[in-house]
Amino acid sequence: RMIAELTKRICTSQYAPKFKLLQGDAIKTPFPFFDLCVANTPYQISSPLVFKLLSHRPQFRCAVLMFQREFAMRLVAKPGSELYCRLSVNVQLLARVSHLMKVSKNNFKPPPKVESSIVRMEPIYPPPDIDYREWDGLTRLCFSRKNKTLGAIFKKKNVIKMIEHNMAVLKQVQTDGADDIARMGEDDPTEANIQPQNKKGKKGKKGKAQDAEEEMNDEEEKGEQGGLKAKIRAILKESGFESKRSIKMDCDEFLALLSAFNSDGIHFKQLADQRSRLFACLG
Repeated sequence: RMIAELTKRICTSQYAPKFKLLQGDAIKTPFPFFDLCVANTPYQISSPLVFKLLSHRPQFRCAVLMFQREFAMRLVAKPGSELYCRLSVNVQLLARVSHLMKVSKNNFKPPPKVESSIVRMEPIYPPPDIDYREWDGLTRLCFSRKNKTLGAIFKKKNVIKMIEHNMAVLKQVQTDGADDIARMGEDDPTEANIQPQNKKGKKGKKGKAQDAEEEMNDEEEKGEQGGLKAKIRAILKESGFESKRSIKMDCDEFLALLSAFNSDGIHFKQLADQRSRLFACLG
């Protein structure tokens, strides 16, 4: 109905030669160049549409969009607000967002069950020159308990373990290229000698040596986790973030925190969600 109505109104107007209508799924259809965007957004695609717009290149000048009231309030929420969340900080990293007006459900026929709001988005130019996967991994950790201090979040065993695993994966990725070249000179593993097994399930000297090595590795792992925990605490303390809470931190503070971690060799890239809309097109 919208397509038919638009075509009917514009085809006989002075704007007809400049009018071009694209029909399709707004999330799947590539956007052409545009300067302004005005939309009554289907509420179920609010988040993916916002990040598709913000990842569009070249950047547009301004977008005026209508969303469900709660979603709109999260977009514009400021640090310290109960509605302030990952959505808030991710969008405000890339754009200046302001609330223009409320729209009552009584303005629609039939009236929906929710209230609406209109917001204005202006992309920040140029966009921050950062690794968005690092940003996504860090903010996911920080907002997992947004009311807790960063010191309390980063001393948890599961968080230390995730960061340690992430660092090991990154180290492996960095050395894969050199390892592949080195393996070219290795013998074919299918031609290697196979050691006979000991009878009656008894362990030989080699088996005992392997057990001892595994125990030593376990002890080393515990020591590494303790060292990493101390390192993270030192970074938070020196940068002044140990007692801060995510709910009260703005984009500049998160950028400073990310820089402090990265400069000391702590990375979060593998903790990011590969489906994240934030870096779907930006990463």
